[in-house]
Amino acid sequence: MEIGVVIHGPDVVDSGMAKKVLDILKAFGNTSAIMTGTIGKTAVLDAHLEDVIDIRKNLKPSRCIEEFFLTKDIVILLNHGKTTNNGILFANIVVSRMEDHTIKPLIHIERPGLSDGKIVPWNQKSLDFALKMKNVLELEMTDVPGLITPISVEDQGHRIVRTVYGVNTGEKIMVNGIIVGFAQSEDIQIITENGFITQIRGARVKEHGLEKLHGYSQRIPIDLNTCWVKSGPLRGNNFSVRKNVAELKYTYNEEKSSQGSGDRIKAVIIDHEAERSFELVEGAQVAVTIGDDTTDIAGDILYRLRIPIIGITDGDIDGFSHMKQIYPGSTVLRLQSGSDDIIGKEIRRQIFDGNDYAFFDSTNILRNKIFTLANNILIFSTDY
Repeated sequence: MEIGVVIHGPDVVDSGMAKKVLDILKAFGNTSAIMTGTIGKTAVLDAHLEDVIDIRKNLKPSRCIEEFFLTKDIVILLNHGKTTNNGILFANIVVSRMEDHTIKPLIHIERPGLSDGKIVPWNQKSLDFALKMKNVLELEMTDVPGLITPISVEDQGHRIVRTVYGVNTGEKIMVNGIIVGFAQSEDIQIITENGFITQIRGARVKEHGLEKLHGYSQRIPIDLNTCWVKSGPLRGNNFSVRKNVAELKYTYNEEKSSQGSGDRIKAVIIDHEAERSFELVEGAQVAVTIGDDTTDIAGDILYRLRIPIIGITDGDIDGFSHMKQIYPGSTVLRLQSGSDDIIGKEIRRQIFDGNDYAFFDSTNILRNKIFTLANNILIFSTDY
């Protein structure tokens, strides 16, 4: 039997249950596992599981399942949500985005190791193997759920309303990795008109976050059907940071090194997109991170990949950092309040020629160019 496992999020790894479930599945057949989500990938590295769980692909859970359907006999979605209901709602969204979720047995294992964990068969073909998982993991098994969709399309598609499930009052709400609001209730709906967020029901909107999300004057629309929406903390505290990253059997930048660059180094810009860090740093030896939270989160992620950063911050932090680590050789600039986005645009325009990446003779040359550009508004800098 060929088994494919799609793992979502860091908590099921941090709890130790991802490894335990994978070990159990080995008794049933050949097992392949893939992690979706950037913070989940950092958890895989911290748990020394990069040889067991594939972290190289950048696919959404629904797409991972569909790819496994092509080659596997059974596919399992492994998750640990804030609550069981929240996890099942997440799985519902994933399954609803698939063209056909009944092709192969599809089983969802939610919050394994906890008393409220569940085994959820997502089609009739899943029932037999779901029952085996129920007995082995000693979890309750649900009936096959009916699909619900959190998204409604109105006004000939110009107006889209997306319900955000599992939000607790006071939590931050992120869209595509950018904080756009703070929950004032548990009933949250995000509304877009022609691709632009016009309202977030049940939340206090962070206007500056919306400006960032839509590219300021560029006025970039988003697709509320497919964009990444999250609330709450990125990761719990039940983990130990992997200190000895030098023992990794591969380095991300060497595996995906750029061609034709000679001895020059590749630098990339991560501008309020920390959740795309793994994807953005392919082939890079240094990253310029724009924004306080982006610098904290991306710097923490890239520490595991042995990639230094040049961080551009101005003190406007929303507190998403967690047990932050910064790789040696990094520098973080603290600018005058409200300046990080301005300088970020100028770095991209003047130093990167408007692109997401560029090549330089050395990191020091890049660093000096940024210091020169930001000199008049620089408060201090910190070297790591």
